[in-house]
Amino acid sequence: MVIERLTYDAVAERYETDIFTASQIVQDFSRASEKLKKHVYDYALLDSDTERKFVEQLDISNEIVVYAKLPKGFAIPTPVGDYNPDWAISFKESSVRHIYFVAETKGTLSSLKLREFESTKIECARRFFERIGSSVTNDHVKYDVVTDYSRLMDVVRSA
Repeated sequence: MVIERLTYDAVAERYETDIFTASQIVQDFSRASEKLKKHVYDYALLDSDTERKFVEQLDISNEIVVYAKLPKGFAIPTPVGDYNPDWAISFKESSVRHIYFVAETKGTLSSLKLREFESTKIECARRFFERIGSSVTNDHVKYDVVTDYSRLMDVVRSA
């Protein structure tokens, strides 16, 4: 019921570029990707094989301009705790319907396999990005949960 009435309002607060490095003093580079071409950094710290396969496809895609694994400090407040989406992706303008995309990568889209809190946070993120896409920016940021690169492309090419 709380989520049904949840709204997000625009504020003047902005993230500085150091959000990508501020909390990164000690890192486990055993989870690092191979050297990347289109990521904002040369390497990305990945949480799963799903993310590793996703990055491999993003990095060779002709439709992708640049992408970033979002840092833990980038959070959307929700009634059940802060939510950290996985990716910010920018596409070539003429190649897809949605130029700016925020993605959550999951190995499965089955709601039975997602924990209740996680599903709630994802629904809150949908509302957050709907708000941004409809009234805060003209660039129409799109958010969705995808299982892989193919699913991402299906989403950004659809209405």
